[in-house]
Amino acid sequence: MKDRAQQIQNILEASFHPTHLNIEDESWKHAGHAGAKEQGGGHFCVDIASDHFAGKSRVECHREINKALEELFGPIIHALTIRVHAPKV
Repeated sequence: MKDRAQQIQNILEASFHPTHLNIEDESWKHAGHAGAKEQGGGHFCVDIASDHFAGKSRVECHREINKALEELFGPIIHALTIRVHAPKV
């Protein structure tokens, strides 16, 4: 599972140059869930802070993150929780 989290981290770092990034594999919380059985997990929580998100709505930030990770949805990511932070002005 660490390789999966590392793939997510690499993409997010390259896309958003975060000042803070934490990725937690929460697949264990979903044992027995259909997606977990088929893919062996894939439930992640991303906590990210970046200047890139300044002035953007939460929805805009989530869309950008989902777009950056779109190739991983299905084979790597089954579910994604996103906590996004922009710098305080």
